[in-house]
Parts: sequence; C-alpha cells; structure tokens
Amino acid sequence: MKIKVKKSSEVKKPINEMRLVISSSSANESFARTAVSAFVAQLDPTIEEIADIKTAVSEAVTNCIVHAYRNTIGQIYINVRVFSGGRVCIRIRDTGCGIENIPQAMEPLFTTGGSERAGLGFAVMESFMDGLKVRSNLGKGTTVSMEKVIARRIKYNVGA
Repeated sequence: MKIKVKKSSEVKKPINEMRLVISSSSANESFARTAVSAFVAQLDPTIEEIADIKTAVSEAVTNCIVHAYRNTIGQIYINVRVFSGGRVCIRIRDTGCGIENIPQAMEPLFTTGGSERAGLGFAVMESFMDGLKVRSNLGKGTTVSMEKVIARRIKYNVGA
C-alpha cells in the first residue's frame, strides 16, 4: 500500500479559523455546539447540515466530560477550520485519561460510563460527519477530528 504525503505547497490553508477552550462542565456542552454551529453558519449550511454538526460536536464534548475527566474538571480544546469548497474540520481535544483501546471504544454499545450511557457517541459522530479520526494516549488525552463538506448553495464571501 502506498501512502501519498502532501508537500507543504499542496496543503491548503483555512480561509477562516476559530479556537475555543472550555471547562469540562456539562453546562458548557450546549455552548460548544452552538459556538461551532454559529461559526460554520458563514458557509450557509442547510438546517440538516447544522444539526449534523451540532450533534457530532455534542457527542465529542460529552465524551470529554463523561469519560476523559470523569469526576474532575479539565479543559476541552475546540478548533474549527473552514476551507474553500465548504470543507469544515473540527478538532476536539482533551488532556484527560485517554482511551486504552480505540477500536473497542468505537464499537456501538461499548461504554465505560456505566449503565446510564448508551455507548453510541462515536457511532453517532461517524454517521453525521463525512470523516472521523480518533487519536489517544493513555494518561495524556484524546483528540477527535471530524470533517464535513457543506454543500455549496451560494458563493462564499469568507476570505474574499
């Protein structure tokens, strides 16, 4: 299998970017999804596209709150980049406990959160977004990277 490595000249720069740091309090989950969706609104997404993004962000942030920091408060780092052509990249990172077995954690119905958790967070993220990647190191945290391409409905004024 060959892997093509992009040269630095081939890597596209975002036309707009936002960064947000929030405490891992459950009260901040709705703020995070609203802030991300408001930022993405510059691309004039459909209601369905906004709902997909809000749901995926909500799941990723909830994972940080429930699993990464468990009974403590830590920081959640959110980065959203918008590229020409309507591609949106969302990265949600924590510095919590990390995930021991990512493939197992991504299995539907698997949870470490007890009987009150459904174990569907990663499955939901994967179904609502066009791309999902999870990286984790035990004791150092987890990064969830998601992509969504917003259907072009109007000419973008961003970065003009």
